[in-house]
Amino acid sequence: MADDLFRALADPTRRTILDELTEKSGQTLFEICSRLSMKHQLGISRQAVSQHLAVLEGAGLVETRREGRYKFHDLNTDPLRQIAERWPVRNTSGPEQSTP
Repeated sequence: MADDLFRALADPTRRTILDELTEKSGQTLFEICSRLSMKHQLGISRQAVSQHLAVLEGAGLVETRREGRYKFHDLNTDPLRQIAERWPVRNTSGPEQSTP
């Protein structure tokens, strides 16, 4: 799972899509494409955005739900939380300890 997560996060366009879903979760493909085009000046096709969303969904970062003929994309931060728990940040406010 971590490999899929890091692969998904490696692409700057996918990170931009995640930024947009952070700002407004529950967007349709049309909304995401519009925001990428207007706000970020990305000239990217709907098919390319759809493929990026599939990678993000495969990594667990995006969840989809259907309502009628619309498909909504929601951000899921649980995989990121699992990574943070895997490598916890140690308290660095005290004196440094060296390990042999």
